[in-house]
Amino acid sequence: MKMSRRAKRMERHHRRRRQPGLNLVSLMDIFTILVFFLLVNSSSAVQLPGARDLKLPLSSAEKKPRETLTVMVTGKDLLVQGRRVAGVSEILSDPQPVIGALVEELKFQSGKRLAAVDESEGRHVTILGDKSIPYKLLKKIMASCTEANYRNIALAVSQKGAEKVAMRQ
Repeated sequence: MKMSRRAKRMERHHRRRRQPGLNLVSLMDIFTILVFFLLVNSSSAVQLPGARDLKLPLSSAEKKPRETLTVMVTGKDLLVQGRRVAGVSEILSDPQPVIGALVEELKFQSGKRLAAVDESEGRHVTILGDKSIPYKLLKKIMASCTEANYRNIALAVSQKGAEKVAMRQ
């Protein structure tokens, strides 16, 4: 059967037509937004955990805190990485120089952290303590940390003139 001129022209037109390509502009826009989002939200500042009822002592320390295991002392509880270990009243009433529950928890935490540690240097720990805690309690906490091979002890403080948290060794 013979094709008309119009049918031939339509056939040529359809043969010349290519499949549409992939539009990369919208994909690049999405990736650009994702990169900016990640850059804004990933900062080098270390955030120490805090509690609303925890008032850190003031200091003029310039050194920034490093990410370490945190021991937090509030008015009522002793917390390691957010887990309650003991009550402050129980610790103060105990005549022992070290806190057994804290030593066990620190040893458990050191088993979870697989970072290589020089045994002569010891592990790093940061103590966040309310400025009103008694020295006797702080001394027991530090002795317990040393007992569990956490010898590099840092105390978290609020920087004078600014509300940034710094550390003092």
